[in-house]
Amino acid sequence: MLTDIKSRLDSPEVEELLSYAVISDPGELESARAEYRAEPALRLYGWEDEELLVGLIGFEETEDGSIDIRHIAVLPENRGKGYARGMILELLTARRPRYVVAETADEAAADFYRSLGFMVYSLGETGPGIELLRCVYEVEESEED
Repeated sequence: MLTDIKSRLDSPEVEELLSYAVISDPGELESARAEYRAEPALRLYGWEDEELLVGLIGFEETEDGSIDIRHIAVLPENRGKGYARGMILELLTARRPRYVVAETADEAAADFYRSLGFMVYSLGETGPGIELLRCVYEVEESEED
């Protein structure tokens, strides 16, 4: 189950998980933490299993009814167990967005999003051999809506 962990930004376990989400640049960790502190619209939730924080997801709900995933990470020893999938599915259920959007330059991450039904689009190269990908999941309206 997802729980709000924004108030725990300075804890070692949250710092470790967030560091996995910003591995491209060590300076990005403090920048990301500062952004979560400063921006009330940014949400940071964690996924716990037997009282151990195993994953986190940071996102923003936009005015157009979408969720923009900013960060998602799972402890390396817990990857492949469905935690990241569970976090996204719980967001879909709890928040009922129109779209879920994530951007990545990591092809393995793009494959993960594809496995959940996201469409993946190229945004072009950000540097030599580095392609930025936009992953978009369009939520189907249920008959109740």
